[in-house]
Amino acid sequence: MTDSMIYIRHATTEDAVTIADLSRSTFYETFAEQNSSKNMDLFLNEQFTRDRLVKEVGAEGNTFLLAYYSNDLAGYVKLRQGQFPKQLKESKALEIARIYAAKEFIGKGVGKLLMQASFDIANERNMPVIWLAVWEHNERAYNFYKNWGFEIFGSQLFLLGHDLQKDWLMKKDLK
Repeated sequence: MTDSMIYIRHATTEDAVTIADLSRSTFYETFAEQNSSKNMDLFLNEQFTRDRLVKEVGAEGNTFLLAYYSNDLAGYVKLRQGQFPKQLKESKALEIARIYAAKEFIGKGVGKLLMQASFDIANERNMPVIWLAVWEHNERAYNFYKNWGFEIFGSQLFLLGHDLQKDWLMKKDLK
């Protein structure tokens, strides 16, 4: 899948360290300004460790896609099957567990292509619903998802360090 200078490819277990490092850096870029350094450090060093992230790549139910802008790694998406919030009534759904573009590539179409690739995979797998969770204070991401047709169907708690935060659960019906 390409959009001028952007291309997407399926990740393999050989990409695990790259994905782990990109996961940590994009998470930090996205949330550090709105959270305390103490909570960010606790989260990154206890819950979102490099070792834990490396193990996600290749784990059953997980699919990772990498986005490149020219030849630079620009973003990724982690798709997950098999885990559902209790508010989701559908029995078949694909979760966008994480979707991030590196800061310097935001606004260049990376997120758009990753989202379209996620929809394509959901359709290939006959998943009638695609869903995700977004922090209630992440307006840029919320608006991006809303523009793609996602609607709020519930909420869940997310622990960042010692800070208990609320995520909106959003879904889009694909059928």
